[in-house]
Amino acid sequence: MKKRYLVVLLIILSITSLFIGVTNISPLDLFNLSNDQWDVLIISRIPRLISIIVAGVSLSVCGLIMQQLTRNKFVSPTTAGTMDSAQLGILVSMMLFTSATMTQKILISFFFALLGTFIFMKILDKIKFKDAIFIPLVGLMFGGIIESITTFFAYKQDLMQSMSAWLQGSFSGVMKGNYEVIYISVPLMIIAYLFANKFTVAGMGEEFAVNLGLNYKRVVNIGLAIVAMVTAVVILTVGSIPFLGLIIPNIVSIYRGDHLKNNLPHTALLGAIFILGCDIFGRLIIYPYEVPIGLTVGVIGSAIFAYLLLRRKAYE
Repeated sequence: MKKRYLVVLLIILSITSLFIGVTNISPLDLFNLSNDQWDVLIISRIPRLISIIVAGVSLSVCGLIMQQLTRNKFVSPTTAGTMDSAQLGILVSMMLFTSATMTQKILISFFFALLGTFIFMKILDKIKFKDAIFIPLVGLMFGGIIESITTFFAYKQDLMQSMSAWLQGSFSGVMKGNYEVIYISVPLMIIAYLFANKFTVAGMGEEFAVNLGLNYKRVVNIGLAIVAMVTAVVILTVGSIPFLGLIIPNIVSIYRGDHLKNNLPHTALLGAIFILGCDIFGRLIIYPYEVPIGLTVGVIGSAIFAYLLLRRKAYE
């Protein structure tokens, strides 16, 4: 699929997204917007559209980075315990600081997400059986343990209701003034692009990378830090969005191959298109109510994940 087709599709879906909602706004109204309609666009729908695109781009690229560094097509923030660790970090910030600021939540969530990802990487080093499916299963079990710890302490501290916003992703609460923190992902994506070739070399293994003069550990640490920070920011802004970072890089690699730098634009565009399409579907299926994006992406993403597993097995 050519990049320009993806760009056109993204533009069409973006324009469509602006005119879907309880408040009726049509394209013709743009020439004569009432004050209420203007407020809805500026305060709610445009911020929502921006956060959807940034979240889709950043999570998809993070999945691509993790798959490259771990040399496993089924590793992502969802299957490596990164998202679960970030949620635990949010809970810890709420327990330590009763009125935690967004900055405190981001820093603590980032620390826990990074720590959880590093632990997963250490587990990965110890596993001798490097099967493509076995590794993400270990990650899912690791994430399940962390999620159980989070749920236990959330119930114990009576914080389960407060945590629910980050356990299930949703764009319905995104409004002007409470979503801007997601812009942190933009410079991180630029850094990811600049380091793309180094991530590709690092993905060939430590021995090979060191022989080419690459500081393997530093490059891996930079990659994992990008993944951890983006995951923390996205979860704090819109909540958990499963499977996105897993399925999009796999779909792109089917028709583009495995060159990371060449795949980054396609992965970013397809990630934004996929999550935007899921959001539009979730807003229309039970209109005027909406299905949370975490549920929509989870159901569709799990079906695609199952297909990818079956496809891999067929080729074996």
